[in-house]
Amino acid sequence: MEHPLKRCARFEKASELMGKRWTGLILRILLAGPRRFGELTDEIGSISERVLSERLKELEAEGVVSRHVDAGPPIRVAYQLTEKGQALWKVVDELSRWAERWVDVKPASAARKRKSA
Repeated sequence: MEHPLKRCARFEKASELMGKRWTGLILRILLAGPRRFGELTDEIGSISERVLSERLKELEAEGVVSRHVDAGPPIRVAYQLTEKGQALWKVVDELSRWAERWVDVKPASAARKRKSA
């Protein structure tokens, strides 16, 4: 008899994609509407441009995000969720609800004190 929670390649791939640092936050921001690269950088805050570019390329390759180039001038690039990406709103919303209830965020100064001790 096969276990009902056997390894599932699709679930594993989805978990790897969603589990990468910054991916959830990028999706949450894009759920509010299209954003230009600089807007994403500003809204996220502490992400490097290289990492943001990597995450956007990965999400685009998976068909979750689409990239639109406005030839300008100036040239502007905007990112938005595709239909596939929009379908993740329940996942992002539930994770947000779970975080509000269960995740305790400690002030940065407390974390620094613990590291230096």
